[in-house]
Amino acid sequence: MTEAFYEKFQRELKLLSIDLEKKQMDQFFEYYELLIEWNKVMNLTAITELDEVITKHFVDSLSLIKAKKDLDSLPYNIIDVGTGAGFPGIPLKIAFPQLRITLMDSLNKRVNFLNEVIKKLELKDIASIHGRAEDLGRDLIHREQYDLCVSRAVANLSTLSEYCMPFVKVGGCFIPYKSGKIDEELTEAKHAVFLLGGKIERTERFLLPGTEAERSFIEITKVNSISKKYPRKAGLPSKEPLK
Repeated sequence: MTEAFYEKFQRELKLLSIDLEKKQMDQFFEYYELLIEWNKVMNLTAITELDEVITKHFVDSLSLIKAKKDLDSLPYNIIDVGTGAGFPGIPLKIAFPQLRITLMDSLNKRVNFLNEVIKKLELKDIASIHGRAEDLGRDLIHREQYDLCVSRAVANLSTLSEYCMPFVKVGGCFIPYKSGKIDEELTEAKHAVFLLGGKIERTERFLLPGTEAERSFIEITKVNSISKKYPRKAGLPSKEPLK
């Protein structure tokens, strides 16, 4: 099992020009084992087959290096909004240990899992916090404090931008992970991004390594400090996305 894991993972990492040491590979395998163990008693992921976890969770998370080429060298302070079972934040931390990572999720049970992973893998400069983006985005400890905000959460770009842009410092950026066709969504979100102090810089489109699955990263730079109006109260960004 472990040999098959290492072979497939290394093969796909090469497609991203990422080279990991054995200790890091071991950490990924232990993460996989913890994910499967905890998934028996709580809903963390529908993806549990080893091959699929490698490609659709680990490699997908690390493919951020396509949009941020210096991810492997600079000590970015990153918040992962709606991290769920820790994607992309934990894979990014394992692969690029110099990053400072904050994992944020609204479900306490998931935060307990994340804390267990952090402890078992002996990861440093990473923390998990429990809360909703609409509330924590107004907390001065987190508001406009991060170089980079990432999210694999499933939501339209207008909604996701209202969740995430409040965390990004001016000059920093928000990069959502998107799948499938996104042109219409991009067009619809342009004004919302403007209202939130952002500017859509570029879109990085690619196929997930080893698959035919379409992926996109949208790089949104924070050009102005965000209005005190945002984020709106809990529930509104998803019910009534900014237009």
